[in-house]
Order: sequence, then C-alpha cells, then structure tokens
Amino acid sequence: MTQEDPNTADTGTATRSNSANSRTSYRDAGVDIDAGNQLVELIKPDIKRTMRPGVLGGIGGFGGMFELPTGQFEQPVLVSGADGVGTKLMLANLLNDHSGIGTDLVAMCVNDILVCGAEPLYFLDYYACGKLDVEKSRQIIAGIADGCVQAGAALIGGETAEMPGMYASDDYDLAGFAVGIVEKKLILDKARVNAGDSIIGLASSGFHSNGYSLVRKVITDSSADISQSLTDSQNTIAEMLMTPTRIYVKAILKLLQEVPVHALAHITGGGITENIPRSLPDNTQALLNKSHWQRPAIFQWLQEQGNIAEDEMLRTFNCGLGMVVIVPKDQQQAALDSLNASGEQAHVIGEVAHNDSTEPSVHWTD
Repeated sequence: MTQEDPNTADTGTATRSNSANSRTSYRDAGVDIDAGNQLVELIKPDIKRTMRPGVLGGIGGFGGMFELPTGQFEQPVLVSGADGVGTKLMLANLLNDHSGIGTDLVAMCVNDILVCGAEPLYFLDYYACGKLDVEKSRQIIAGIADGCVQAGAALIGGETAEMPGMYASDDYDLAGFAVGIVEKKLILDKARVNAGDSIIGLASSGFHSNGYSLVRKVITDSSADISQSLTDSQNTIAEMLMTPTRIYVKAILKLLQEVPVHALAHITGGGITENIPRSLPDNTQALLNKSHWQRPAIFQWLQEQGNIAEDEMLRTFNCGLGMVVIVPKDQQQAALDSLNASGEQAHVIGEVAHNDSTEPSVHWTD
C-alpha cells in the first residue's frame, strides 16, 4: 500500500489542512495571556507594600498562604467577609476614574468583619473584564493595595479573568474576600448592648459604595451636570461621587484596646435605618437625633435633584455616617477622645433605649 499525501487526497482533507495553516489563538478569541502576564509584573510593587507578618510565599502560586498568629490567642476565631463595589463601577467607567474603586472593594469587606471585633489579616480579589486594559487594571489593583495598607491586611492573591462575550470590552466587575481574626471571648455581640448606652457616629467620606443605582437614576433623570462643584466645595460632584469608602479599621482596633465597646454597625446597604438595628438586642431601639452630625452637601444635592423622601434617604444611604459605635454612657467621652485622636470625626448621635416591641428599631427624636 502507498500512503496518500494528506494535502491532496481529497477536498475535505485539503480544507482541513488550509485551516491548520492559519492557526487560531486564544488572543483571537479575545483573551490576551501576554497582557495578563504584563499586569502581574506591574502590580508586584503594589502587592509588596501590603505585606505583613504571617504571609507565606508570594503571588503566582495556586493558593495564597497565611500563617495564623495562634500564639497570641487563647481561642482564635476567623471572621470572613465577601462583597463587591456594585454599580459604582458603571459611574467609574463613565467618568474614566478607576483610582479609588479598589479601595472601595477592600473597605466594604474589612469594615464588615471589623463589626465583629476582628483584625483583618489578608485579602483576595476577583477582577473580571471583557478586555484586559493593562493600565486601567493596574490602577484598580493599586487601589486595592491602598485599601489593604489602610486596613493592615495583606493582599495574598486574586484572580484576573478576561471574559469576552460575558462582558462588553470596557466593562468589568470586582469582588473581594477578607479574612480576619478575633479572640473568641472578645467577639462583639449585640447581647452586650444595654438601654442607656451611647451611640457614636463616625463620619463617612461620601456615598461609599451603596445606593449607586439610585444615584445614577437621579443623574440621568435630572440631566444633572456632575462636572460642576457645589457651593463652598473645591471638588466637583463627580469627584465627590467617586470618593473612596472610608476604612475604619485602625481607629476601631485602637478603640477596642482602650474602651469597652458594646457593638458596632457598618452603615452599608439599608442605610442608617436598617443597619443599626442589626447590632441591637430585642426590646431596644436607637433614639437618634439628625442634628447631632453634619450631613454632607452631596446628600442634600442628590435628595433635591431626585425629589427623594427623607425616609428613603435614611434607608438607602449612610447620610454622612459610615460606622456606628455603641459604648456604655460613662465611656462616651473616652471613646470620642480615642476616635478623634485617630483622625475620625466622631459625634454622639443618640442613645439606646427600651423598646416595647421585640423587633429592634431606629426612632428619630428631632
């Protein structure tokens, strides 16, 4: 038998051969491995500045490793949290401002686990996009590193996924995962809260990362010019909307060393109205006075532009309070002194009171 030449035996074989000569690559499908490798090299300095004791190895492995400081604890408890940035990403794309989005991601996770009294140890991110823009991606991950430095957490791993067809070329999404540690007997629990306790509010840096679907709707419906500045502000409305979420970790961890804190509440989705009751026991309520803190002008602007009811504002946005601290009344001044010394703007905004209803609630006294 003679062997046929595969390139000339029949039409079908010839067609297959021609296709093989014009090779198809992963890049042809929209995924650029080289760009991904370039990004890894560019972000190494940012990752390095987040390192802390406990980190084992470096980036590039199949898993991030962290050695727990178990010798410092009698009964260490790990506390984990996952979150995203939400539709603030769409505004970031519209304004081409990605510098603080990564910090938002870290803040939403570490502020949550902080409510249990946990110190953040490490952080991982998941970054998915339609087409990998190396410079934009570098800015985003640099922002994640900034947030990790503020929180004292190591960025020990993550995933960058280029998924053409799943996302439009300019679109991207972010998710984050934080792990912290706390001594079991020091876990903050709402059972510690008593009627008569003082409620202290810590100023937010703006909208943080909540309510942006409503923010974007108001901007669209009102045709607002967000390139303008509000009265007595040097920043434009757009800049104020993109201000990164404040990270309260270091100030709160210091406070926990100095004052017997009864509970914390991170004011995220659900606003003031729904988040404070999550940190209250049954048969109690938070009596709050809105005149005891200054609501930033950007919230008033949005409320007026969108004709938003006050109740809707309070259950959607933080309205100027990013974190709430509940302490015994006789520790109120010590808590204020500690928080203000750490650079926070802290104000007594109310107190805990008895509630005839089993369900914890917020009641406004002004």
